[in-house]
Amino acid sequence: MADLQFKALRKSFGDAEILHGIDLDIRDGEFIVFVGPSGCGKSTLLRCIAGLEEITSGEISIGGQRVNEIPPSKRGIAMVFQSYALYPHMTVAENMAFGLKLAGHSKTEIQAAVLRAAQILQIEPLLDRRPKALSGGQRQRVAIGRAIVRKPGVFLFDEPLSNLDAGLRVQMRVELARLHADLGTTMVYVTHDQVEAMTLADRIVVINQGRIEQVGAPLDLYRRPANRFVAGFIGSPKMNFLTCSLVSARDTDATVRLGDGTLVTAQVDARGLAEGTPLTLGIRPERLLPEATGGEDTARATVLVAEHLGDTVFLHIQGLEGQGQITVKAPPETPFRTDSEVHLRFPAKHCHLFGPDDRALTRLI
Repeated sequence: MADLQFKALRKSFGDAEILHGIDLDIRDGEFIVFVGPSGCGKSTLLRCIAGLEEITSGEISIGGQRVNEIPPSKRGIAMVFQSYALYPHMTVAENMAFGLKLAGHSKTEIQAAVLRAAQILQIEPLLDRRPKALSGGQRQRVAIGRAIVRKPGVFLFDEPLSNLDAGLRVQMRVELARLHADLGTTMVYVTHDQVEAMTLADRIVVINQGRIEQVGAPLDLYRRPANRFVAGFIGSPKMNFLTCSLVSARDTDATVRLGDGTLVTAQVDARGLAEGTPLTLGIRPERLLPEATGGEDTARATVLVAEHLGDTVFLHIQGLEGQGQITVKAPPETPFRTDSEVHLRFPAKHCHLFGPDDRALTRLI
């Protein structure tokens, strides 16, 4: 096992700078997930760790050793790609053993390593099959098994579940979490799927345009996003954002006014801002409370579409003055239907406020 460190890591392709001075410490045995939109630099960062991309400047350390000039095969890492990259003419056992065979390990060592990995991944009955006889999930297990047999200090996963259907992705997420618990090895996982990030990670690294926006435990990022980008990226459906202006700020909360005049209280510290400062109110769909009637502290709107999903109803709402469409996650017994009038209540403890610079104001709870 090994820890990782990045110091002022930069990566450019010609004049295009992709990674802008990444600083990050990953602890030994930690499951870290890099998450962000397509093109944000997360896969490039993973390839820099593996040595598949030469960094422009900065430093990468694995297990306390600087690895900038060390070739990929000597870094003590194993990488699992989005594509399974299995040799079609080899059996499962031969695919898993191939790297060890090239490294000159004895036949006894190879057999023991392959059997151990097969037991961990529960693919012992598949060892004599060839890839064409396997399902997508089984092929991905074999690809992971090929990495396990090398006993690396660090596992690198580059969107390994993106080629699987929804059901298999859920199953493989469970298996990856169990694998990490069994092995205790440092794992770095890249995905654009924030659900995978929330369910797998010890800590999430949110990356945007080659920069780290925030690092933290999944629930910390969900409850206390550092800025509007993180707030909108973590959580499904994403957080609702409404324009507003500051009315007053106290040591316990702040009051803002929406475009239709509705007053909303948020338990955040806005005392450093002047009255009238334009802000953004953020609230998650599961925290908004739809009501049949309301008053000055509720906003009146119209249900554009009610999506019934069995255990949940998503109310897509329009009609708030000066705002775009917002979403409410409601229980299945909700009385609201398409074209219903609805009044929205904003619980103070669940409201976020973002300043003109999109940074989150400090929450007071």
